[in-house]
Amino acid sequence: MKVLHLDSNHVILAQKLEQAGFENDYDYTSSKEDIMKVIGNYDGLIVRSRLPIDNAFLQAATSLKFIGRVGAGLENIDLNVAQQQGISCYNAPEGNRNAVGEHALAMLLSLFNHLNKADREVRSGMWRREENRGLELDGKTVGLIGYGNMGKAFAKKLSGFDCNVICYDIEQHAGDKNCKQVSLQELQQQADVLSLHTPQTELTIGMVNKTFIEAFSKPFYLINTARGKSVVTEDLVAALTSKKILGAGLDVLEYEKGSFESLFRNSEIPTAFAALLEMDNVLLSPHVAGWTVESKYLLAEVIANKIINHHRAL
Repeated sequence: MKVLHLDSNHVILAQKLEQAGFENDYDYTSSKEDIMKVIGNYDGLIVRSRLPIDNAFLQAATSLKFIGRVGAGLENIDLNVAQQQGISCYNAPEGNRNAVGEHALAMLLSLFNHLNKADREVRSGMWRREENRGLELDGKTVGLIGYGNMGKAFAKKLSGFDCNVICYDIEQHAGDKNCKQVSLQELQQQADVLSLHTPQTELTIGMVNKTFIEAFSKPFYLINTARGKSVVTEDLVAALTSKKILGAGLDVLEYEKGSFESLFRNSEIPTAFAALLEMDNVLLSPHVAGWTVESKYLLAEVIANKIINHHRAL
């Protein structure tokens, strides 16, 4: 079987495939149009997020049997068309769930203790102790929306704290020993912290909007390590300004490009995002929650194992 790699990944992925009898080719730079001219020659495709694998692309992939996406989400692949064509699609949330859980916890603790603000102040010669008095996680209620691989990983990290962890998920019986499943209304009544762990779907795009935020009974902190388009930035800024949201840790942004590789040119910075940049109670990172040294290896290994288990070439 011939496999085309469109993005660079840990070498373990290609090594394991080669050992299993697959033939690896690589193209990290060609345009979508040029790749479509040759994709019919390949049985397998390995991607991250560089190109959208849409209907037109899949129609050209006449021999494709599988797509491996080295990451957690599959929104850059037209799954309906892939299913119609009998193409198996694999992702690897098992590979970076621990990294995401740690990053979400780091963001939450930093917000509670004003670490980014305090660091900037000390570096500029200010020694403001009372203004940077922190909060403790003990006794707080952390509400998770989405309780799959990422949500479970975060809840496991939180199990070392004396806090109450609850979740809302569209799947029944999702809760476990680390997290009690509740209705969305219960979560909005109880949560001191909201952390998002949902994929990008029609249900989640724009989910955290003005109406959603106002339904919370208490002011709360927001952590988003999932997908940027789940949060309406303009409504988030308004809630931060009114103190309905007390702070936000955002690893993902509404304005990210589909490739996750960049935002926009300086002249295109939206007003709402410019406002976020001025807020001391907002912590930002460039979509790296699942982006660790360890997860790079694990993501590649998980995808390789899934492909080999279902499409062994030997």
